[in-house]
Amino acid sequence: MAVKSKGSTTVKNRKPFAIAMLVVIAWFVITGIFGPLFGKLSSVQENNNSSFLPKGAEATQASEVIQTFSGKDSFNFPTLILFEGNASAQTLAAVNEHLTKVGALTLDGTSAKISDYLSPNQMITAFLSQDGKAILANIPLDGNSIAKTLPNDKPVLPAVIKALRADIEPVAKANGLTHYVTGPGGLLGDLFGAFGTLDSSLLLTTLAVVAIILIIVYRSPLLWIIPLLSSLFALSTAGGIVYLLAKNNIIDVDGQSQGILSVLVLGAATDYALLLIARYREELHHHESRFDAMRAAYKGVWEPILASGSTVSISLLILLFSQLTNTAGLGPVGAIGIVCSMITILTLLPALLLLFGRWIFWPRRPEFDGDDHVMSGTWSKVGSGIGRHPRRAWVISSLFLLALAFASTTLKADGIGTVDTFTGNPESVVGQKLLLKHFPGGEGDPTQIVVSADKIGAVTAAVKSAPGVSDVIPMLDGMPIPGQPMPKIKIVEGKAILNLTLDKAPDSVEAGNDIPKIRELAHAADAKSLVGGTSAVYFDVRTANDRDNKTIIPIILFVITLILGLLLRSIFSAIVLLGTVVLSYFATLGVCALVFNHIFGFAGGDNSFPLFAFIFLVALGIDYNIFLMTRVREESQRIGTRAGVIKGVTVTGAVITSAGIVLASTFAVLGLLPLVPLAEIGFAVAFGVLLDTFIVRSILVPALVHEIGPKIWWPSKLQREGK
Repeated sequence: MAVKSKGSTTVKNRKPFAIAMLVVIAWFVITGIFGPLFGKLSSVQENNNSSFLPKGAEATQASEVIQTFSGKDSFNFPTLILFEGNASAQTLAAVNEHLTKVGALTLDGTSAKISDYLSPNQMITAFLSQDGKAILANIPLDGNSIAKTLPNDKPVLPAVIKALRADIEPVAKANGLTHYVTGPGGLLGDLFGAFGTLDSSLLLTTLAVVAIILIIVYRSPLLWIIPLLSSLFALSTAGGIVYLLAKNNIIDVDGQSQGILSVLVLGAATDYALLLIARYREELHHHESRFDAMRAAYKGVWEPILASGSTVSISLLILLFSQLTNTAGLGPVGAIGIVCSMITILTLLPALLLLFGRWIFWPRRPEFDGDDHVMSGTWSKVGSGIGRHPRRAWVISSLFLLALAFASTTLKADGIGTVDTFTGNPESVVGQKLLLKHFPGGEGDPTQIVVSADKIGAVTAAVKSAPGVSDVIPMLDGMPIPGQPMPKIKIVEGKAILNLTLDKAPDSVEAGNDIPKIRELAHAADAKSLVGGTSAVYFDVRTANDRDNKTIIPIILFVITLILGLLLRSIFSAIVLLGTVVLSYFATLGVCALVFNHIFGFAGGDNSFPLFAFIFLVALGIDYNIFLMTRVREESQRIGTRAGVIKGVTVTGAVITSAGIVLASTFAVLGLLPLVPLAEIGFAVAFGVLLDTFIVRSILVPALVHEIGPKIWWPSKLQREGK
């Protein structure tokens, strides 16, 4: 058989070379199909809290009845315009005159008009504040209509808010007024605007961060392109699949899940790529043929990558048990991203590496020299140090983590209002704060109670004494007109609606805290009454989040323990590893409490934060223990457990640390978005991953395994064969 020069393709390797070429071509075809769809993902987002609730929630039941009062399948979604300054009857008349024309405004250069999205049977009105210093206008949008897209496939609400702000500016200036588009519509419109950066700046920043880290890790002008390209293929494929599923109403996507998808896929895929490339480089020193080296590398990494990806994706899918559709939607969105990452790195990346050959590692080109180069350096010293003093290492690291975990009791994660959701001060937030100076907090967005027609008086009298209620008015069958008889109370199928104006912002935690007492009093007066509206929606969302925290976290713990036990063939090691990661989780929450409360000055945290932090910290954090312990188990079969753990730390130290830095950096990019929930998740995962990488995986776990010895593998046979 003719043989070419060393490192080139021999005749016997032409078949795997051809297969590698076909794999690459196939991936270019796949990405060509799904890539363009990924760019449309933001057009199928759903960011409205009321649509996240389960059907059984009281606010949902109330909303369904309230919709019948409009005569069609719709519900009122108020957008408020606050005019502040020299308010008078004359300026009020000018504002009302101008408001009659806003329905004709076109949206984002399309043929769509604001009138297409107004709530039926509702009027655009403006009225003076009691202090005579402000005018409040209500633009009643139809909640179902604004959930659709414009003819150009862009979301409706941001376009409506943009059009209103541009249109009312001249009339405000002409009358010496300052204006703010706020209320639920303005706040949600600005929220859409913040999420809009996910398509560009967030993704580009994440890619730049990953590229810089890979260049530093590989110290090669070319090698970093291959894992980054593979990660992009994984992301575009995952995004395209998610778009198709969301477009056909199979799954739900919001701005948060889209942002997390990007950083999750880029972080996870790069981590898997680092593991494969490191093992491939190691094997190239022991095999003359790069194809043989890849076979050996693949044999060593496919199982931990598969176990790691399975752990994360299954943990994410458990979110389907959530009562909230947005939380449940994150499950399949994230799982699709992780599965695409696994498949891409286990197929496309090896094919690309084989096609390019050894030269892609230039200038640090690995030669067939039998050099076990990974057994020297910093991580060799770390492993040797742990081997000399294992007990000291695990005791000190455990005490350090416990001290941090103690601060987790001060974490404020009982929910935040929409105003506190932004890290900055967009117009809607400024307007909402000023609104409280001139009007009751719930003005224009009342809490609504569905009552039996014969119980109107009883329920009204009961809820007037409820905390936070400043006014109770039944819904009328028409608008009051000066000089004309007052319209009758609107009755539909024996039901009426009471509008309660609260003295707090309707989307605030404080307003939500008033809902239980309002419901208690309303139910006592009318057992069939239903309390809904924005404040009730926020309270029911918080209640559902509390339930999810208590039920989903234990299920995930059980599943991860089971996967670890099957992977390592050991119950004992699975329990030990999971215990270290859970300790790291609480230590991270402790640091988050200190940073969020005393450095960032956040008003609090969404009560879904502990669950999301748990999902990413425990499921992703266990990855590094999987990477380490699968190698330790492999080495223990040859040289014994205690020697195996030292070698495992030595040979995996650099690659796992690099992987941790990549994942932490990608999640830290979330902090660039002006949204508190994503900034908190980004910080928690970034800090937690680094804590797990440098303390748990590098010191605590190896020291515990060394201290326990072969018994760590109980009940497998290795507990007797180890040394």
